Amino acid sequence: MDWIQTKTVLFRRFSPDARHLIGVSGGRDSVTLLHHLVHVGYKKLIICHLNHELRGRSSNADARFVEKLTAKYDVDLEIGSADVRAVARKREMSIETAARETRYKFFAKIAKQRRCHTIFLAHHADDLVETFLINLFRGAGLTGLAAMREISLRRIDNVGLTIVRPLLGVWRDEIDNYVREHRLKFREDASNKNLVPLRNRLRRRIIPYLEKTLGRKIRTSIWRAATIAAEEEGWIDSMAKHPDAKNQRLSVGKLRSMPVALQRRFIMTWLREQKIADIGFQVIERVRSLLDPKIAKINLPKDRHVRRRAGKIFIE
Repeated sequence: MDWIQTKTVLFRRFSPDARHLIGVSGGRDSVTLLHHLVHVGYKKLIICHLNHELRGRSSNADARFVEKLTAKYDVDLEIGSADVRAVARKREMSIETAARETRYKFFAKIAKQRRCHTIFLAHHADDLVETFLINLFRGAGLTGLAAMREISLRRIDNVGLTIVRPLLGVWRDEIDNYVREHRLKFREDASNKNLVPLRNRLRRRIIPYLEKTLGRKIRTSIWRAATIAAEEEGWIDSMAKHPDAKNQRLSVGKLRSMPVALQRRFIMTWLREQKIADIGFQVIERVRSLLDPKIAKINLPKDRHVRRRAGKIFIE
């Protein structure tokens, strides 16, 4: 048993005899995960690779490299491509956000086509720390701080996807050691050195600066906080899964009887059931303001409204 398997217990929950998707970019993290999964007996993997068309010939070379990996490990392959820069312009979002959303849509499409709804992704402990800090700086609540979990369920284009991240307890330097030990080839993404994206600045400048200023390593402490947040988020989420969340109308009385934290979570769950997009803290608080007898109507994005009438809250 190698060191990755000793640090992960998730593999036991997903049979190696079943089909599973795996996201492979060609970088060291996903190459490590692919190698390890094959090594421990996962023979029915379906590699999913999306060409983001951001780096010209390099992006095409990544796709060719992944094709070679597929042949080497004798597994299936699904390759797609998308003009992520055009998506970002059209939807007025960052390249990073557009790339992530486009990638997950691609995964959902393959999951539906292949009737295989579990996907392994290679996010590791350093990714968890960076994501926690990014969401903290954005003012996220517990849901945002616990956004990256070992196992999470996500619904994309009406397709349910189980996302599995077996390496969340494995650090980047441990992955580097694994790559050297097994002499794995991978594709180096030159954009990782670009300090414009916030994640890269966190990784290369901000976290090292904080560690130097504080005189101690902070990654492990932040990782622990993110892990605790994920566990508590899971518990609160289970408490909010009340049958009433699926109703089109909410009872003002029942909502008022809940603690504030549970009110917020219940409203978020209800809004998701009603197919409301872009649900953030401000939207949830506006809906919660309807518990005040003086307020009977609030606005939602895209010209929709939430009203309170006869002791019920509903969307129109």
